[in-house]
Parts: sequence; C-alpha cells; structure tokens
Amino acid sequence: MNFIRFALGSIKIVFKGSRVYYAWLIFLFLLIVWGGFGYAGQLSHGLIKTHMRDSVSWAFYIGNFTFLVGVAAAAVMLVIPAYVYNWKPIKEIVIFGELLAVCAVIMCISFIVVDIGNPLKFWHMLPIVGTMNFPSSMLSWDFFVLLIYLLINLFVVTYLLYCIFYKKEYNKSIVLPIVLFSIPMAVAIHTVTAFLYNALPARVFWNSALLAPRFLASAFCSGPAILLILFQILRKTTKFEIKDEAIWRIAELMVYAMFIYLFFTLAELFKEFYSGTEHILYWKYLLFGLGENKEIVVYSWSSIIMGVIAFFIFLIPRTRKNLFTLNIGIVLIYFSVYIEKGIALIIPGFTPDVLGQIYVYTPSMTEIRTAAMIFSLGFLLFTFLSKIAIAIIFDNYNIDSLKQKVKIKKIA
Repeated sequence: MNFIRFALGSIKIVFKGSRVYYAWLIFLFLLIVWGGFGYAGQLSHGLIKTHMRDSVSWAFYIGNFTFLVGVAAAAVMLVIPAYVYNWKPIKEIVIFGELLAVCAVIMCISFIVVDIGNPLKFWHMLPIVGTMNFPSSMLSWDFFVLLIYLLINLFVVTYLLYCIFYKKEYNKSIVLPIVLFSIPMAVAIHTVTAFLYNALPARVFWNSALLAPRFLASAFCSGPAILLILFQILRKTTKFEIKDEAIWRIAELMVYAMFIYLFFTLAELFKEFYSGTEHILYWKYLLFGLGENKEIVVYSWSSIIMGVIAFFIFLIPRTRKNLFTLNIGIVLIYFSVYIEKGIALIIPGFTPDVLGQIYVYTPSMTEIRTAAMIFSLGFLLFTFLSKIAIAIIFDNYNIDSLKQKVKIKKIA
C-alpha cells in the first residue's frame, strides 16, 4: 500500500506545472507525433524507407545507439565521488545522473528495436523468453548488460525517492552494494558495445584493441556534458539548488577523460599512418576522402577540431570555471562525440565495401523522424522523472528546514 501511495503521489506531480512546463510537453508531444508518422512508413514499407543498404547496413540508428550507451555509462562519473568518496555536493545531484542513465538505456533499446526492422523480432533478444543465442552472440551480451544496468539504476532511483517520500533514511546495506556493482556494469555496457564492433573481423576499421577504452573515454566526455547543461537548466527553472562546486568538479573530471580520449585517438592514427598497410584506406576515406568521394571529411575534421578546442577550454581553470566559456566547451565536446559516434565511426567501417565500392550514405528523412521520436520520448520520460525527483526532494528539504526553524523558536 505504501508503494501504491508513492506511485500515485508521483503521478500527481507530473500533472502539475507552469505554462513553460506544459509548452515543453506539447513541443515534445508534437515531435513524437511527427516522428511517429515517419516510423509508421518504415513499419509499412520496411527498412527500404531508410538509406541503409547491403554496403552500409549499420548507420544512423546504430550510431545513436552507440552514443547513448556512452551517455548511460556516464552516470558513473557522479556515482564514484558521491557514494565511494561520500562527497556531499555531488551526492545531492547524483540521482539525476541515474535518471539520465535510465532514460538513455531505454532510448538505446528503442534504437535497437527500430534498427531490426520488424519490432516483433525483438522478443528474440529477451532472456529466457526468446532465442537470443546467449552466450555466442555479442549482441545478446550487449542487450544483457544493458538490461542489468537499467534495472540497477531504476531500482536505486525508485528506492531512494521512496525513502525521501516517506521521510526516512535509506538502508545503506541495500543501496551501497548495488551502487558499487553499477560501476563495473557502467564500464561493461560500453565495453561490450565496443566488442560488438570488434567481433566483425571483416571490418578492419574497427579491429583495434583501443576501441573499448576510446568508447569509455568519449562516454565520460559526452555524458557529463549533457548533465552539466541539465543541472544549469534545473537550478534556473526550479528551486532546487545545485552548487557551482559540483559543476566545477564534474568539469574537472571531464578534462582527464578528454585527454585520454584524444591520446588514444592520436595513438590509433600513428599506428595506421606509420605502418601504411592497405587498411589505411578506411582512415584516408574518413580524413581526406578517396578520389571525388569526400562526403564525410568535413564531419570528421569538425569532430576533431571541436574536441581539441573543448579540451583546452576545460583544461584552463579560468575558462573552465566561467559559465559562458564552459557552456561553449560543453556544446563543442557534445557535438564532437556525437559526430564521431554517428558518422566517423560507423560509415568508414563499411566504406569502401568488401567489393571496393563506395556507397554514399546519408540518413533518410524516415531515419531522422524516427530518431526525433525516440529522443523526444526519452526527453519526455526524463522530464517526468526529474519533476518527480525535484518535487519529492525539495518538499523533504522544506519540511526539514521548517522543523529546524521550529526548534530554533522553541529554544529562543
């Protein structure tokens, strides 16, 4: 009964808000409808409505999936200082990182569903129920670790909010082991995603032992970048206080991840260009183009330049602790990683194809609309969950502060 009261109370919170809140919900709803009609065309006609073909069979959907796995894994950037080192400024906001992880994993699974074509095939990926070819299939491993990570974060968030809702302390013997287990699971979800690429020996562009570490390093750049933007929005649009100290600390942690990410990229480039084997063909297509085919050169160099500029912005304390320059760096690193995962990682792996042909891929309007639908659904879910969390936490803080005022008056 207590949990039902908690659930009903949470639902009531969702339906209360300002005009700006409802305008945001209407905007997301319109995007969902617009994207939904695009996805309906894919359902009725098949994947031919996309621009994916035999030469490029992974594209925009899988690129977004890979990027969002990194966003989900980035919650560990808040979990470690909050729970392992018990750092209070981060501990007050870590729940929003876990909420983002939940929404990101749900979006990841949604991109898998739209990429397999017929959504009825998805049941084959479910443990026990379907025939997921576990453990021989790397995709089954990827879905398996994503599902575990989703359940971990969902349980922790629900349990913490439940305890705050009823004004009682959470049981550390329950929460701490699960939270500590979430740390290797956060590493696992992006590592297994990298292994999914490594498991294709015919695609030599992805056959690198540095792929998994690069995935993790880039995840610890893009994920916290989203969190920093969200924290600034939350403290301006709500009464929830988020200290500058927490924002500066997250930005400082991002510097180390960005350095490792750039270092691994340089190491990979040195290995390919110094050895000069035939496999350098794919890197040439990415960075310089092949003949007249220079379609993705501008994207690859844009990603590199934005990443380098963002690194120096975050490296210098003066620009890192200035909200204007910090936000410039956040936007640059976000788009740098998004382009790298969506275009610079996927397309060169398939181009040229095994016959030496170059198929010029660009996302179709169906793919763009479907992606807009999934992202809008994810933002809508995160909006609801954040509103519930803020209302419950802030209400608890108000009650605590009121009790303190009453005690002070009695003493006086």
